[in-house]
Amino acid sequence: MALAHRFADSGASVCIGDIHTERGSEAEQALAAKATAKFLTCDVQRESDLQAAADWLLAEWGGVDVVINNAGGASAGAIDEFSMADWQWVMDINLLGVVRGCKVFSALMKNQGSGHIVNIASLAGLIHPPRMGSYCATKAAVVALSESMSLELDGDNIAVSVVCPGFFRTNLSESVRASDSSAQVMTEKLVSKAKVGAEEIADAVYTGIVQRDYYIIPQADARRNWRMKRWLPFKRYRQMMLKSTAGMMRRG
Repeated sequence: MALAHRFADSGASVCIGDIHTERGSEAEQALAAKATAKFLTCDVQRESDLQAAADWLLAEWGGVDVVINNAGGASAGAIDEFSMADWQWVMDINLLGVVRGCKVFSALMKNQGSGHIVNIASLAGLIHPPRMGSYCATKAAVVALSESMSLELDGDNIAVSVVCPGFFRTNLSESVRASDSSAQVMTEKLVSKAKVGAEEIADAVYTGIVQRDYYIIPQADARRNWRMKRWLPFKRYRQMMLKSTAGMMRRG
């Protein structure tokens, strides 16, 4: 919601989609105090919901300038313990939910001749700690999808950005699926003890969108960690990661 409020503060009309009707209606009222706002019930696991949202935007607002694919769920667990059902759940939301949004709204933007698609991934899509294989895999796939799209859609005047924040204080842990209690606690701590909150992240992401940056990595420490992975010899980087994630390797 912080990003929706940041756009509303800039004077943009904001349409939000969520599966939680009561929460979405409350958010619409709060946004409407600042700008034109609309809430639509939308489940990213159903392409028809996203198509209905696109149809509404075209009919009521004449199209859309920026689409942010933001729905996601958290997951954690060792590779031999995390169930296939949970793999399918997190893939369907974190990856295929983004794919559905990109599919539907890229078609709309091609027809209108412009647009900007923003996919919310994670630093976990660039740096892959232990016991988070399912989450990392989905977010890395979103990064790959976004890069491919940025090349594919360039001739259609459609910009693509991928947002890769480190953990920050948000309600992500509400949706976490974990293979055991220690993985659950680990994920909740990573979120609740983060140094920055959603509003600070939203400010940085908004600036990146306005500048039409491809990679948007809001936190300085996240950018530093990504540079180290890219520039250090892999053996040295791996040893550094083993040391820094030793606690995540142990079960509680």
